[in-house]
Amino acid sequence: MSARSAGPAIRVRPPRELRHQRRRRAHSCWDHLVAALLWPMHGANLGTLLRTCDAVGACMAVPRFSWVPQALERGNTLRRPACVHWVNDPLGWLARQRDGGTRVVGVELADEAVRLADLPAARVRTVAVLGHEQTGIPAEALDLLDLAVEIPMVGGGASLNVAVAGSLVLYKLAGLL
Repeated sequence: MSARSAGPAIRVRPPRELRHQRRRRAHSCWDHLVAALLWPMHGANLGTLLRTCDAVGACMAVPRFSWVPQALERGNTLRRPACVHWVNDPLGWLARQRDGGTRVVGVELADEAVRLADLPAARVRTVAVLGHEQTGIPAEALDLLDLAVEIPMVGGGASLNVAVAGSLVLYKLAGLL
């Protein structure tokens, strides 16, 4: 008897079944979780993060840079409109979110940062702030954070690609990890 036949067969669920099991209500914009990629560096990251936002039921907030709409259009492989909101003034927008009772969590290497594994799922409306890949979250925005989260790394790199880091944090905040 081979080891393969010892256990039950793995059944792969078809896409139709998966769609039926997911989001049974219409998505409500600004409902619970927002990914704020307010200082993007590359257009490819926007499309990747847009897919993650859809997967975890989050909205995305992006700046009004001239190249962002085209990057989002190119990266949107969802075949339907995504939940994207435009931000004219990132610092002012973050301050208004926090003043309105939203929890603002930044993905940043900071002395006070909690490790990703210790980050609790979002229980209140939460904005996950993602910084620029080379410079991180601007210093003037750090004071607007309620919490910083750090993704531990074993290798030699200082940080992950912003779409990868954002995806990990969004899944954790959504309670899916």
